[in-house]
Amino acid sequence: MKHVLQMLLLGVAFACGAAGAQSYPAKPVRIMVGYAPGGGVDTTARMVGQALGELWGSTVIIENRPGAAGNIATEFTAKAPPDGYTLVLCNIGSHAVTPARFRKKLTYDPVRDFAFVSMIGGVPNLFMVHPSFPAKTLKQYIAYAKAHPGKVSFGSSGVGASPHLSIELMKMMTGIDIVHVPYRGAAVALSDVISGHIESSVGNLAGAPLAAVKSGRVRALGVTSGRRNKQLPDVPTFAESGVAGFDVTGWYGICTQSKVQQAVLTKLNADLHKILNGPLKQRLEDQGIDVTPTSSEQFAAHVQKEIERWTKVVIAAKLEAE
Repeated sequence: MKHVLQMLLLGVAFACGAAGAQSYPAKPVRIMVGYAPGGGVDTTARMVGQALGELWGSTVIIENRPGAAGNIATEFTAKAPPDGYTLVLCNIGSHAVTPARFRKKLTYDPVRDFAFVSMIGGVPNLFMVHPSFPAKTLKQYIAYAKAHPGKVSFGSSGVGASPHLSIELMKMMTGIDIVHVPYRGAAVALSDVISGHIESSVGNLAGAPLAAVKSGRVRALGVTSGRRNKQLPDVPTFAESGVAGFDVTGWYGICTQSKVQQAVLTKLNADLHKILNGPLKQRLEDQGIDVTPTSSEQFAAHVQKEIERWTKVVIAAKLEAE
């Protein structure tokens, strides 16, 4: 009798979970963004949110909580009710680099406390200068920096974010001394390059940086990925520009709390795959994103490898949070 009762309870729980997934979402869903509006993470979140909202016939709210290299939005998501209504646009900064820097201080576990619903795709960082800067190529920039140590500045979305660390890695590999100027978002750093307040800037290619290059407001010197991006086919990679072996590719995905019902996570994954294989795919590719939806398990494994990789870079660059 006890066994029969247990089976009945399991059946009821399964039925309730399935029913919950079928009715999801029954209210507005939030996608948290750990950076200021206008950068690649924000742009991608808004495009994905719009497509999900259209698919669901429901409201998807993009909520920006910039600061601490994405950590504020990530921590908020980790501690939100595990009901599937608070998602985060997780990325290489929030879930690989920041955990590497703050691993001794985090109030959440960047792996165990999250469900990695699906990757959206990969995107390189783009290194840019004001059009009046004397260097026309990355090789010339490196030569100029070596001739003027400590005199050239570059802006990024913040200390320890993926764009910042990609240039720290370049500094380690080339021996140049350039000064980092952290901002609360890549779009703000880009704005200061456009206005000539700083000489150079680095940010995810998607969003404002790509538009700024195409409009001629900044000059692109290189992409950090191992191969050129089809949106800027004339812009060489760092490796092609003399930084042999350099390859840093950022990534975007959707994450939520690990305790969200499996039926809801399964629906989220299926719905993300649906929109990422629809018209949204071309829109994201037009932003320079290589769209690669994954299973939850594949995404989680990728994140774990990235944390291990960037922990080594953080330690070598002495960028661990105090």
